[in-house]
Amino acid sequence: SEIVCSNCEGHLGHVFKGEGMTSKSTRHCVNSISLAFVEAQGKAKKDTAYFASGCFWGTEYYLQQLKGVLSTDVGYMGGHVKNPSYKEVCSGQTGHAEVVKVVYDTDSVSYKELAILFFETHDPTQVDRQGPDIGTQYRSEVFYTSENQKATINELVSTLKSKGYQVATKVTKAPDFWK
Repeated sequence: SEIVCSNCEGHLGHVFKGEGMTSKSTRHCVNSISLAFVEAQGKAKKDTAYFASGCFWGTEYYLQQLKGVLSTDVGYMGGHVKNPSYKEVCSGQTGHAEVVKVVYDTDSVSYKELAILFFETHDPTQVDRQGPDIGTQYRSEVFYTSENQKATINELVSTLKSKGYQVATKVTKAPDFWK
């Protein structure tokens, strides 16, 4: 049987059955160039971060690129309506921000690295907008889940302010996230 890549259908090798060469009588002959050897590790130490910096699709794209980011979701936080719809949030009446939820491996990427990328990929001096996207849902805000996250964000905001930036980014304890 031929082994092929599920993405591109390229040839990776073969499976030979019934040869009697192994206890299961199955042998896999895989081209070494198609293998990526990764050192076995224990379970990833996971944490979660929440960033609002304008349109969540653009923010999500950049955060997904970081090594150690395990998953991302987009949704809403910071408003007064439970499980709001996109249309409700866009009305400006719910108080929510467009947010990216980031689950990451703390052994591979630090919260500070995520937060620095957050600040690098939007203009934290703009109020209730990012570029052509205007409205309270496009505000710059970080929703922290621990005192360490809060301290990290406050440190980065202080650094930006010391360089003359009028940072408008809000720092808020994380409420419910609505996917």
